[in-house]
Amino acid sequence: MAETARMAVFHGAGKPFEIREYPVPDPEPGAALIKVALANVCGSDLHYWRGELDYAKMGRPLPLNTGHEHVGRVAKLGSGVTTDSAGRPLAVGDRVAYRYFFPCGRCRACLQQRTKSCPVRQANWLVSCEVWPHFQGGFGQYFYLRPNHAVFKLTDEITDEMAAGVNCAFTQVYAGLDLAGLRAGQTVVIQGAGGLGVYACAVAREMGAGSVIVIDGVDERLALARQFGADEIVDLREHRTPEARVKRVTALTDGWGGDVVMELVGNPSVVDEGLRMTAPEGTYLEIGNINIGWKAEFDPAWIIFGNRRILGLAHYEAEHLRGALDLMRRTRTRYPWDRVVSHKFPLEAINDAFVQQDKGHVTRAAIVPN
Repeated sequence: MAETARMAVFHGAGKPFEIREYPVPDPEPGAALIKVALANVCGSDLHYWRGELDYAKMGRPLPLNTGHEHVGRVAKLGSGVTTDSAGRPLAVGDRVAYRYFFPCGRCRACLQQRTKSCPVRQANWLVSCEVWPHFQGGFGQYFYLRPNHAVFKLTDEITDEMAAGVNCAFTQVYAGLDLAGLRAGQTVVIQGAGGLGVYACAVAREMGAGSVIVIDGVDERLALARQFGADEIVDLREHRTPEARVKRVTALTDGWGGDVVMELVGNPSVVDEGLRMTAPEGTYLEIGNINIGWKAEFDPAWIIFGNRRILGLAHYEAEHLRGALDLMRRTRTRYPWDRVVSHKFPLEAINDAFVQQDKGHVTRAAIVPN
C-alpha cells in the first residue's frame, strides 16, 4: 500500500477545513517533494476563508489543498534535479525555500523574462486535491514542487521560523520596492502592519529609505513594525478618518508625501487616501487588493497633475526570492525575523488558527503539519 500523509482540505467559504489523508506522490523528472515544516496563514488565505474570494466562481475545483507561504525540507528528488536554482548541490534532507507558483517558461511573458505575469503560473491551484499529486498547497505534510520550479537551499543561520514567510510576504514586498525603484533617502509609507507591512519596514530600511512611516491600529503590529525599522507610526485609533491620516503623513513628510506608498491592507477603501499620501512623481505600490470585483473610487486628476504612477504587483521573479534570502541572512541579527510568526498551531487546529489571525492580534499564524 502506498504511503499516505495528512493535509487540511478546503471545501469553500464558511466551511471548516477537514483533515484527510492522500497518497504521497513520487516526483516526476524535474520535480521535487517537500516535507513542510511551517505553513503560514497569509492575508490572501483569510480572504478566501471569509468568502471575499470565491474559488468556485474563479473556476477552481473544490476541494482544494490551499496554503502557499511555507518552508520545508527536500523529501524526494525527481530525476535530473541535482542542484538548487543557484547551482548548489541539492540532496534529500536539505532545508529549502521555493516559489509556490510555477511559470510555464514558454508563454510571451516568460519569454520576456517576466515570469511573474505568466498566465498559468498558478496551475497547481486549478487542480483539486482529489487529483494527483494531491499536495498542491502548504497546509499539509508535503508540498509537490513541480518542474520549472525555483528553489534555494537555506543556510543554517536562517531558521524555519525566519524563513516561513519568505516565499510570499517577504519576497513580495522585496520585489515591489525593487520594481518601484526606491532610491536612497526617499520616504516610504506603509498602509497596514500585518506580515507584509512588517517585512516592508525592514526591506525599505535596507534598500536605503530615509524615513519609514507605518499606518495601523493594533498595538502588537505597531510594536513589531518599530522593531523592523519604522520611524513613525500613524495610529488608526488616533487618526480616525482618511483626511486625518493624509494630513498626518503630509506633516511627517514636510508637506510632500511618500515617495513610495505601499497598499498592504487588502481593502479598496484605503486606495484614495493612499494616493493622496503619494508625493509628486511618487509611486503608489498596490499589492494587497486581490479581491476581484471590489471597487475603489479616486480622482484620476490627482495622478495626472502630480505625475504619479500606480504599480500593481502579483508574485515575483526568482531573483527576488534569492535577493530576499540574502537580505535576511545578512541582517539576521538586526531584525527579529523569527517574530513575524507570532503563533503556532498543529494541523488539526487549523480552523482555530484562521479564527485567531482574523481577530487581528496575530501577525502570522503558522501551521505545523507534523
